[in-house]
Amino acid sequence: MTPVIKKFGVWRGYKGFTPEAAREIEELGFGALWLGGSPPADLPVVESLLAATESLTVATSIVNIWTAPADAVAESFHRIEQRFPGRFLLGIGVGHPEADGASAIKPYDALVAYLDDLDAAGVPKQSRALAALGPRVLRLARDRTAGALPYLAPPAHTRIARETLGADALLVAEQKVVLDDDADRARAVARQMVPMYLGLVNYVANLRRLGFSDEDLATPGSDRLIDVLAVNGTPEQVAAGLVAHLEAGADHVAVQALNKDYLEALRAVATALPLAP
Repeated sequence: MTPVIKKFGVWRGYKGFTPEAAREIEELGFGALWLGGSPPADLPVVESLLAATESLTVATSIVNIWTAPADAVAESFHRIEQRFPGRFLLGIGVGHPEADGASAIKPYDALVAYLDDLDAAGVPKQSRALAALGPRVLRLARDRTAGALPYLAPPAHTRIARETLGADALLVAEQKVVLDDDADRARAVARQMVPMYLGLVNYVANLRRLGFSDEDLATPGSDRLIDVLAVNGTPEQVAAGLVAHLEAGADHVAVQALNKDYLEALRAVATALPLAP
């Protein structure tokens, strides 16, 4: 069974959550923690975050298949699942060739082989999800996992992804936010992170498919691009940008707050979201 994750969760590097923060995030009404930054195969911190909370789901977004062997990841999955049944979702993906180094194996073929290994190790289809942007990997996510975990993609992509996945697959949209009603100041915060992705082929290709131009995609990114990839404004304006993913077909939105005090930002946006503490 796919873990229950409510409508909104919180995305952050896997080293960036503490048990105390996890408890507060759960109390605010968010349903999941998404651990980014390619956590290693032993999946550190997952159990401490689950132990600190009552019903929160913890998920990886994502385990990098090039750096975390499938057999070791499967062992970690079973360890966590035995202790906290139904509260962990294993998100996997291919990462970025530019950062991870070239491989003789094509990324798609490597994903298929990795999923085969997880099957052989008894990791259930409904307990795993796949980082996916383009149609081929979206279909693989639909057929071989619970669903898809797009990253750095606006609601326009969410709508396309839902059409590709069909009605039943899980669709989790990651959305960066900056809580600040001064647009120039908010964009300056967003530009501390977003431009690093503009040199990665998969993200750039996806944004081009969505109609962004070379001018938009040139570092440090046009205001138009920055505003859609890192929604900014008042809590109400940011909440509207998050809900737009649900309206486009997402089941869940993973909120990545870029403010220096991310918990303060989450507290503010929580007041404007339809959360159930």
